[in-house]
Amino acid sequence: MKNSLGPISNFIKHNFRHFNAAALVDAAEGYKTHLDSGGKMMVTLAGAMSTAELGLTLAEMIRQDKVHLISCTGANLEEDVFNLVAHSHYERVPHYRQLSPQDEVKLLEKHMNRVTDTCIPEGEAMRRMEKVMLELWTDADKKGESYFPHEFFYKAILSGKLKQFYEIDPKDSWMVAAAEKNLPMIVPGWEDSTLGNMYAAACMRGDVKRVHTTRTGIEYMTSLAEFYQSVTKRASLGMFQIGGGIAGDFPICVVPMLHQDMGIEARLWGYFAQISDSTTSYGSYSGAVPNEKITWGKLGVDTPKFIVESDATIVAPLIFSYILNH
Repeated sequence: MKNSLGPISNFIKHNFRHFNAAALVDAAEGYKTHLDSGGKMMVTLAGAMSTAELGLTLAEMIRQDKVHLISCTGANLEEDVFNLVAHSHYERVPHYRQLSPQDEVKLLEKHMNRVTDTCIPEGEAMRRMEKVMLELWTDADKKGESYFPHEFFYKAILSGKLKQFYEIDPKDSWMVAAAEKNLPMIVPGWEDSTLGNMYAAACMRGDVKRVHTTRTGIEYMTSLAEFYQSVTKRASLGMFQIGGGIAGDFPICVVPMLHQDMGIEARLWGYFAQISDSTTSYGSYSGAVPNEKITWGKLGVDTPKFIVESDATIVAPLIFSYILNH
């Protein structure tokens, strides 16, 4: 039988045989099996995966219908677009571990906001995006309309107002791919982001009169509950979690909420995998082993469960490449 795997997938299959490497293959194979059996998949993004340019593989996953829902932090929502419109203005600081407080002040004075070894330019990324978003916020506010944060981003992308600033191939932006597909999205805690802070400032200045012009938290959960019930009537929904925190903890709770608080028979998540470098135990949700989720009514005894304890910036692109047969 002819090997249909691409060069990256072949390399992984041949070399990744033990320990976290083998767990990577198991999680990827489990993801493929879940999709092949008619299942759908949610991907959750914590950390700074957009600044790590996960869009290079995630965008194609979205285009090929291998992702059906995304839950992400406000930072990941915006930072993919920041990179899209300001890539050439970013600065990489490979020696970031040696930076002194005085070196950090110099970056501050240049309006370069550091994320580990990568500096995001305030003017070209954040302020450029703020101008477009402020127009959308105030327009919706005047019309008495309300939208979720990701819907405002979709409007900004699909309007074409940002195209003149594109500095990467838009095929490498996962937000462009998501906007073009109108991909369902959950952004819990959006307020904890640069654009969230800018929105709060706009409300304080009076530019936006109605704070609920942007819909958030509880409405995201009720929207997710409707989505979950609709999808799981026909198929099992799996969860591929990158990192921990609110991006993963918020959406996984929809199942026990439906079952325990609404009294609705809700299907358990049909697949679970997590990439994490968090220390297991010590009360950390990010470091909790998958079986702990059984006690909360999120996963079942027979749910395929995987955990790859490694760096998501390395592991996630490899798993996505494997699933895409690259």
